[in-house]
Formats: sequence, C-alpha cells, structure tokens
Amino acid sequence: MKATQQLHDLGQSLWLDNITRDLLTSGTLQHYIDELSVTGLTSNPTIFHQAVNGSAAYDAAIRRKLESGKSGEALFFDLALEDIRQAADLFRRVHHRSCGVDGFVSLEVSPLLAHDTRATIAVARELHACAARPNVFIKIPGTPKGLPAIEETIFAGVPVNVTLLFSREQYVAAAGAYLRGIERRIAAGLRPDVASVASLFISRWDAAVAAKVPEGLRNQLGLAIGKRAYKAYVELMASPRWQRAFNEGARAQRLLMASTGTKDPQASDILYVKGLAAPHTVNTMPEGTLKAFADHGRIGQPLAPDGGDCEAVVAEHAKAGIDVDALAARLQDEGAKAFVKSWNQLLAVIESKSAALDTAK
Repeated sequence: MKATQQLHDLGQSLWLDNITRDLLTSGTLQHYIDELSVTGLTSNPTIFHQAVNGSAAYDAAIRRKLESGKSGEALFFDLALEDIRQAADLFRRVHHRSCGVDGFVSLEVSPLLAHDTRATIAVARELHACAARPNVFIKIPGTPKGLPAIEETIFAGVPVNVTLLFSREQYVAAAGAYLRGIERRIAAGLRPDVASVASLFISRWDAAVAAKVPEGLRNQLGLAIGKRAYKAYVELMASPRWQRAFNEGARAQRLLMASTGTKDPQASDILYVKGLAAPHTVNTMPEGTLKAFADHGRIGQPLAPDGGDCEAVVAEHAKAGIDVDALAARLQDEGAKAFVKSWNQLLAVIESKSAALDTAK
C-alpha cells in the first residue's frame, strides 16, 4: 500500500498545492486522485502567476475573453474560475462521499483587498457564486484585518479557507472568527454546516531561522509550531462552546498544514508530511512533495494531542534568541506582501499576454 493511502487511512486529507490548465486537461490531477489518494486542491496568487506565465495553455482562452471585452483582473478571475470549476468537478465524488467534509478546491480573493473588510466580503460572495460549485473554498487571509471578513463571510454561508496563519495564536484567532460566524447563523435560524479550514504555514519558520540557530535545532521549529497548533485545535474541538455548536449541526473547522514542501535541500523531502500526520486534518503539498511521499514516504506516529515536545523545542529556540511571537507576526506580514507582489506580477503577465495576442490577431 502506498504511503499516501496509509496517510489517508490514518485520517489526514492529502491536498495538492498547485493548479494549472495542463494539470487538469492532461489527466494528471485525475491520476493523483485515483493513485495517490489526493482529495482536494489549493491555489494562491503565486501558483496562478507561475501557471499563466509559464505556459501557452491559457492563450486561447485569453484571446476569447479579450474579444468579449474582458481585461485585467476580471479576465484573470474568468480564467481562474474555469480551472477551479474543472478541478471542483473532479473532486465532486469525494465531496459527496465525505458528506461535504472533503473534496474542496480553493480560490483566493485579491490580496489587494487585505485591508478592506467590506470589499473582501463582497468579492468572496461573488466569487463563490460565480464558481457555482458547493466544494469551492474562498481563501481569506487570517490577518487582524481579515478576521472580521472571515466571520461575516461564514455568516453569509460561504465556505472559507483561512490562509496565512503562522502560529497557534493566529490559528486560535481565526478559529474564533469562524465560530462567531457559525454561532450567528445558529441564532438566526440558519444552517450552521458551513465548511472551513484554517491553513497554518510550516516550512517558512525553518527557512527564517536557519542562519540563526545551532545545527542541532535546524528544521525543528516548523514541526513544533504545527504541533502547538494541533494541541490548540484538539482542545478547541473538545471545548463546551464548540460542542454546543456541533450539537446544532456545525462542522469542525479543520486544521490544515500548509507550505509543507521542504526548503532545506539537506533535509528530508518528506519532513513535514511524515512529521505532521494527524487525523481529521489536512496536509496540502506541492507536486514534488506528493510524488516523493508516494515514492519513499512512511508514516510515523500521529501527532500527540498534547503537542508532544513542542514547548521544549520552542524554549530551545528562545534560548537561541528566537522570539516566536514577533517572528509569527513578521512572517504573516511578509506572506501578505509576497502575495501582493505575485498578484501584481500575475496582472502584468495578463496585460502583456493580452497585448501580444491582440497584436497577433
């Protein structure tokens, strides 16, 4: 039995952190579903920038949309929604079989809206309506400015993938925003079964401290942060407040381990997959990591509900001068800025390709 199947059987969903038109049309994603137990997919501005910039697969669609009067951001979202719908259809059977727990595909709102709560809510609702698929998550950053938008979007009944979380505290704040939205739906007599995941970024921790910690601490902090958040997740799900929501028909907001491709070439290429296995969670991974785990992965012990050695590892990093709380805030800010940069690059590619295709008519 492949390691990917074993991980799935343990209770963790394997999602692919990538989307391209070639991936969809070539049958590759279907192969990952059939053979590697992949049950969902995530995207972000960087992924779409790489997809559009690195391929001619979108040229014909861009040309058609130009002819219909679309341009810029509107043209991009038309392209993205075509991919998202096709991927969602591939996962529809998983979504149905799991009674709406799994089989999701994620599309992010424009990162330029990070400080505009009202616009984020409006765009999230519009994108989900345009996707017209029940198994589509709209990604909203779990930044302080994003939390009100998350609560309101959940209250509106739109499934949300909370992204750009880097610490236990950021995760708990995002979970609180989700639950407030659900409790408001219960109070209003609305169905509370609105799905959500909370995406905790892992590998950037170790990349950020690699040059600042002793050799013996390298590539340990990301796992410790994941364990810390998992402990909080287990405690929240067992709390009376969440249990009351579950009794009304609410779903758990599953913890998702994101950014799980190993960045250190000297470390194991399956470090964060093997080390963060846990039931009722998600691991979304790049294609290279997925293939590596299928090829030579093995399942270790599932995460301990009490966080295991996470506090000891964090304490050792503190002794080495790492302020985890300050670094979490910095990583979230840098992540938001990186997505803005990718977004602007993506729109520049759309503009340049549009100009070139228009000239070639």
